[in-house]
Amino acid sequence: MRLEFLSLPENVGLARVAVAAFVAGRDLQVNELEEIKVAVSEAVTNSIIHGYKERSDGVISVTASLYDRFLEVVVEDQGKGMSDPNQVMKPGVGTDPERVGLGFMFMKSFMDEVDVWSEPGQGTKVKMVKLLPDKTNTPGNSRENGG
Repeated sequence: MRLEFLSLPENVGLARVAVAAFVAGRDLQVNELEEIKVAVSEAVTNSIIHGYKERSDGVISVTASLYDRFLEVVVEDQGKGMSDPNQVMKPGVGTDPERVGLGFMFMKSFMDEVDVWSEPGQGTKVKMVKLLPDKTNTPGNSRENGG
């Protein structure tokens, strides 16, 4: 699934709902689905606030790919970028002194893997991975039931 939209705050909800709908058939617990939605919200919000400095004409893309054992979500912008993405991934550190800087902390605690690539003036790419239950061992699809 690939979704592109303008860097408007109201599109955060669009991104989170689209990814949740995309992964909905995977028998996730409600809290796991909520964690994915929060992580997507944080990544998109970072693109809007930090990447585009709240400009409404920037483009953000969200790509979600579903594999047997994991979901991969990539959020990309062509905003201002940053020189040291590892620095802003630390709790309480951010690019804006008026903000707390907990977005990456939420992404890292709710997803199993978070990687960030960024270049000043080139934008930022955030890749998040969430491990999923083995669909071959879910009720009604186990080997004992012929599934």
